[in-house]
Amino acid sequence: MSLRINSDFNGVTDPDAGAYIAAVEAADGQLLEFAVGKAINDFVVGCKADGTWNAIKASCILAGARTLSGALVPLVGAAPTNINFASGNYDRKIGISAVVNASIGSNRSATADPQNNNHISIYLASPLQSTGSARLIGGSFGGGTGFTSIEKNTSNINFHTRNNTAVATTTANGKMGLLGLSRLSTSVVVRFSSTSSNYTQSSNTPTPGNIAVISQVDSIAYSYSSAFYSIGEALDLALLDTRVTTLINAFAAAIP
Repeated sequence: MSLRINSDFNGVTDPDAGAYIAAVEAADGQLLEFAVGKAINDFVVGCKADGTWNAIKASCILAGARTLSGALVPLVGAAPTNINFASGNYDRKIGISAVVNASIGSNRSATADPQNNNHISIYLASPLQSTGSARLIGGSFGGGTGFTSIEKNTSNINFHTRNNTAVATTTANGKMGLLGLSRLSTSVVVRFSSTSSNYTQSSNTPTPGNIAVISQVDSIAYSYSSAFYSIGEALDLALLDTRVTTLINAFAAAIP
């Protein structure tokens, strides 16, 4: 397949990055800036060097693109479904902002990854508030015995991985950056506030359902934005955090 690469940028060294950039540009109807394309290429190359790339089975970079349509081009896996987000909810630097009755359907089943080998992550580019409830990322919000979800319940964030009992809880107010869960057997790593913590918890049979992203579950309007999500098998969340943070910072510097 031929790759459509920016005429002012011939430094795309990775074919997966090049294919993604070409698809985003096609959706946008415009070329990306040199620095934006380079940041994407560096992100993909970095993830491959870290050994995290192959564990990512569904992902979108929800920032950087010129349009909402471009932001919903999948980096890996199936194209997501946009449920009620409009172009005004998108900002190139910080991604897609939450609104009532809107969400992204990842089109990745909660049962697609092994029961004891899985991860989810979401990058928040603006701070959470202690208002309202939301499924930041995950399936079967608050239901079943084996659901995996990072959910906000007013003042707290609860981390669930194949279990209806939260493996970890933290306060929601002001949280930004990468939030993630990674399970390998009974070992669970939870990451937020640039820190990873280790837990031990058994798993239950995964609860079926499509994994949703930025899903508001009440009628209270409050704002946070997401610039990235990933779903797949277990990986090193600290390494992913570093790569995503570098990517979003590069967008902020490159985009007027």
